[in-house]
Amino acid sequence: MATYERETYVEAPLSDVWKFHSRIDGLEALTPGWMGLSVRGVRGPDGEVDPDILETGTEIEMELRPLGGPARSWTSVIAEREEGANRATFRDEMRGGPFRRWRHVHQFLAEGSGTRIRDTVHYELPGGEFGRLVGPAAVVGFEPMFRYRHRKTKEILES
Repeated sequence: MATYERETYVEAPLSDVWKFHSRIDGLEALTPGWMGLSVRGVRGPDGEVDPDILETGTEIEMELRPLGGPARSWTSVIAEREEGANRATFRDEMRGGPFRRWRHVHQFLAEGSGTRIRDTVHYELPGGEFGRLVGPAAVVGFEPMFRYRHRKTKEILES
C-alpha cells in the first residue's frame, strides 16, 4: 500500500484537540467545501444514531462530490481509539468507497503547551497492478485536502 503523511503543530492543549477530532462536526469542519461532503448517517457501536463521540466501532456513511463531480459513497468505521496522558490516536478504515483500501491513522501528541497532529494514510487505488503503480501519485489530490485540514484545525483551535 502507498502511504501519505502530514503533520502540524497546533497551539492548543491535547484535550481540546482530541475532543474536537472525536466528534462528527470536527470531520465536517475540516473537510474542504470543494469535496462536497454530505454525512448521511452516523451509528455508534451500540446502534445509537448520531452519537456524541466517535467511539471504536462507530460507522459513518458519507457521500462525496469532489469538485462537483459525480456522487461517491464512502463508509468509514472507527477501527481503533486510544487516549493516554500525553497522546491520543484513532484509526478509521474505509468499508466501502472509491479506494481499494484506506486506513487513516490520526495521532495527537502533547508537545509543550500545544499538540502535534500527524495524519498517516495507507491506501491502495482500484485497478489492480495499474492502481498500485500510480498510487503514489495520489498525493497530488491528498496534499491540498490535508493542507486545508491542518490549516483549518489551527484556525479553529488557536482562536
